[in-house]
Amino acid sequence: MKNRVTGIGGLFFKSNDPNSTKEWYKKHLGFNTDDYGCTFWWKDKKGNDCSTQWSPFGKDTSYYEPSKKDFMFNYRVENLEELLKVLKEEGVTIVGEMQEFEYGKFGWILDNDGNKIELWEPFDSAFL
Repeated sequence: MKNRVTGIGGLFFKSNDPNSTKEWYKKHLGFNTDDYGCTFWWKDKKGNDCSTQWSPFGKDTSYYEPSKKDFMFNYRVENLEELLKVLKEEGVTIVGEMQEFEYGKFGWILDNDGNKIELWEPFDSAFL
């Protein structure tokens, strides 16, 4: 499989007070925050519109489980279904089932340190 990860799709981390964290980043660093955090827009090599999400989660979130870390990375990928098959064949732990939404397909794996990683095949046009 030629292309696996094509970029960073998102940075997710736990916060004692996600709303205050979003306000701090808005005030001091100019983040254009909303209920989910902040979406950064950029263009890929082909000139396509792409996004990267920055999102603080509450300390009590279970979204990162089974990882016990206070963060989770989301990586942009091409052809998630094929990638998950290849990763499974390579012995990588797959977490849960792939899910599809109007803005993309999602799958989850664990790295060698037990960090949960979210893989996202984006439909960036859904955000435009």
